[in-house]
Parts: sequence; structure tokens; C-alpha cells
Amino acid sequence: MRILGIETATLTGGAALLDGERVIGESTLSVALTHSERLMAVIDRLLEDCRWQAGDLEAIAVSAGPGSFTGLRVGMATAKGLALALELPVVAVPTLDALAAGLPWADAPVCAVLDARKGEVYASCYRWRGGAAAREWEYLAVAPAELARRLPRPVILLGDGLAALAPHLGELGADARVAPPARRLPSAALVAQLGAVRLAAGPGDPADALVPIYVRPSEAELAAARG
Repeated sequence: MRILGIETATLTGGAALLDGERVIGESTLSVALTHSERLMAVIDRLLEDCRWQAGDLEAIAVSAGPGSFTGLRVGMATAKGLALALELPVVAVPTLDALAAGLPWADAPVCAVLDARKGEVYASCYRWRGGAAAREWEYLAVAPAELARRLPRPVILLGDGLAALAPHLGELGADARVAPPARRLPSAALVAQLGAVRLAAGPGDPADALVPIYVRPSEAELAAARG
């Protein structure tokens, strides 16, 4: 199956093309441009470079969060628009799940951590079982110090929330291992890979019903609650 993967949950974003078990191409940028400025241009260029047409696509997988509220909305809107226009199945893939999938056969629990701003990080913990990363925690929005207290020992850490978490890891010492830079940030190819697994097991998600995983209320929701 030919799948377009879309990743916009963090500053690191991009797109990937997957054909069966082969990654045909991936474009990843971690720069201070909004995803709305670059995402469609990245997708168009990737299709052109890989000599694919939009009509060659058979499905779309999109990173669903948690992550940047604005980035998630851009990715979801793009996935919905393409899925409806091309009449393709679409799959929402949790961002933390895709991060953990980048460390296959890890010999210790894997904790994926993303910067949630406002003094918090998003996180979840995984163990590799039967060739897949099995999630053991709910998706959390938590203070870095609290997350450090909850971490198993040993643990492998990855994600852009590591900078916020690092000052609180002193007690873990060598039990806290950090993934190498190339495996540390979100990947559209991993989003496409997990999307392919979902689609092999059943239908995708209705495009008009895609909803990001926010974990905590958005600013608009908080403002509405305050009246």
C-alpha cells in the first residue's frame, strides 16, 4: 500500500512516502517555520522527487498528538482535505506511539517525551513486546519533576521534551539513557509505518471525524470556561 505520512505535532515536521515496507522518501525539517507555510510545499516536492502523482496514493497517516495545538490542526486539516479530495482512507497515529516505534527491540522501557510548554511535558512509557511498542501509561501532561519521579529504572528517553526533563534526572544516573539524535525526534515515516499496521488490521478513521489528541484543554477551551 502506498501511504503518505504527515508529521506536524512539534517543531520537527515533514512528510514521507511508504510503499509496502519500503520508505520511498522522507522530508524532515526542524526549523522555526510554521507548518502552514511549508507542509503542502514539502508534500508536493516529495511526490515530485519520488516520481509519484497524488493519484498514486492509497492512504494517508497523520500524527494526531499530543503536541503543538496549531501544528496538529494544520496536519489534520491537510490530511482531511487530501483524503476527501482523493477519496482515500486516513489513519490518525498518536505522536508518542510513533516516537517510541523508532527504537525497536529496546532492552528497557522507552519513555517518549515532548515539550508541552507552560512548565509541562507530554509523555508516555512503552515496552517492546512481540515486535511492537506496547504502551504502559496513559498519555500524560505533567511537570518534568513529576515525570522524573515516575520513570522506571532503567529507561530510554527520547523526544524534544528532554531539555525540560534533563535537570530532574540526577537521581537516575546511568539508569537514564538518551536515544541518539537521529532517533530522538518525530518521523513522518514512522507515522506512515504505524498507519500501515492499522490499515492492515481494519478500516481507517472517517476523515471528517479526525480529532487531535490534546491531553489538556486548548487556550480557546480555557478561555470559554473562564467565560
